[in-house]
Amino acid sequence: MKKFNFSAILGKKQIILASLVFILAIAIYLNWQFAGQDFALTELPATQSESEKNYGDTALVGVNNESYFAEARLNRQKSRDEASDTISDMLKDTQLSDEQLSEAANQALVLTMAIENESKIENLIKAKGFVECVAYLDGVNCNVVVKTEGLTEAEAAQIKDIILTNSQINVENITITEVK
Repeated sequence: MKKFNFSAILGKKQIILASLVFILAIAIYLNWQFAGQDFALTELPATQSESEKNYGDTALVGVNNESYFAEARLNRQKSRDEASDTISDMLKDTQLSDEQLSEAANQALVLTMAIENESKIENLIKAKGFVECVAYLDGVNCNVVVKTEGLTEAEAAQIKDIILTNSQINVENITITEVK
């Protein structure tokens, strides 16, 4: 009786790539699941009629703190989904060389790790007493937006410590922004 050998049909690289895509999909789903936010979009009130607007005019728009964080998470999720789709399409392309497939797999791994680390950083910052925060990791930089009435040096040090502990980001590449 012959044993069925998967490696005869699929190479090791294809199995690894498929596993990475699967892990990426799970990470995206978990990020969406744990976000737990109602991402209802709100319309901004019109300040001028269409006939009064000039091309190039700017308007100062007040930011609602609660909606800022929800919209920031939604925008981050949309960009992550687009990146994930692009990487998945690359991994499915049979015309790519082994080097290109390896690069796509590496990008998938970096994206998955960024999603996981952002979630950990946000949850740990909230555990330190901040009401709301959003973290953005790109592999080299970390930007954190926190809701606070005034960030003390001790709180900034706590946030930096959380980032340094949960990512490979250098301290000089950490930016903390306050939203009141």
